[in-house]
Amino acid sequence: MTTATRTGTTASPPKRSRIGDIRMRVVYRGLAVIVAVVAAAVTLIVVLPSEPDEVVAGPVTAPPAAPASSGPASSSSPSPSPSLSPSPVVAEASSSVTAEASAEASAPSPGVSLAPGYTAMEALYADPRIPRLTRKVKRMALPRPAKRTVEDERVGLAVPRLARPWKVYGAAPFTSKQVLPKARGTSVRGMFVTCPLPITEQKSPRNTALLAARWTLTHHPRGAKIRWLASQPVKHGWMLVYRVKYGKNTSRAAVVVMDGGMSKPGLAFVTVPDTQRKRWPDIGRVASGVRVLG
Repeated sequence: MTTATRTGTTASPPKRSRIGDIRMRVVYRGLAVIVAVVAAAVTLIVVLPSEPDEVVAGPVTAPPAAPASSGPASSSSPSPSPSLSPSPVVAEASSSVTAEASAEASAPSPGVSLAPGYTAMEALYADPRIPRLTRKVKRMALPRPAKRTVEDERVGLAVPRLARPWKVYGAAPFTSKQVLPKARGTSVRGMFVTCPLPITEQKSPRNTALLAARWTLTHHPRGAKIRWLASQPVKHGWMLVYRVKYGKNTSRAAVVVMDGGMSKPGLAFVTVPDTQRKRWPDIGRVASGVRVLG
């Protein structure tokens, strides 16, 4: 009996020690899980983007004159739209076309350099190159439409075929193009083109035309700014006429945005530098002569 009692007494402590070890392991494992959860939560907080309110409070950056690659951006439709690098009002067409991409997916987007959360129209209003279009900008009297036309079936529009010295030129990356001869002593020249709308269509045709006019600054020298000359509705769309000033020179330009029944509205854009000011009356002929085919 004495031997048995001593043996039981000496065996008890190891069992208690094991139980204690097991309990401590459970505690340590629990602490490790808690530490891992806290670390994950901290990482998630750091990675999460700013709240919308914080973005809105930030500055709006107006896109530069040079187009950035947008991916559309805003648009991934396979229909061709021009995507041009900025060039003087229409510098030598043959050299500029080779350097330009024709895929619409790379067409300049009005919002590519904006802080996230801003709309295309907010970008327009923040752009110092574009003044507000107020009621002070009146309508203009338009001449009779030209009898001779160029039919652009890709956009569903017929546009005036301008008289000499204008001539039809290789259209790419647009869908139709007419140009003036290059003026002596300068690389700029007048240009009249049509293409599917290269920017996102807005609910208002007027707003769509405003964004289109802003887009056309990519085809004028850097530093170009707009001054509105006329604004008015046209059948199935809107027309804007404006002056573009860059340094000591200016150009007259116009855009007509019109729904030709295609997947995208059509854009007619004409610009003529002051070195060819004798052809400025053609701006009105373009504005009055764009119509839907059929």
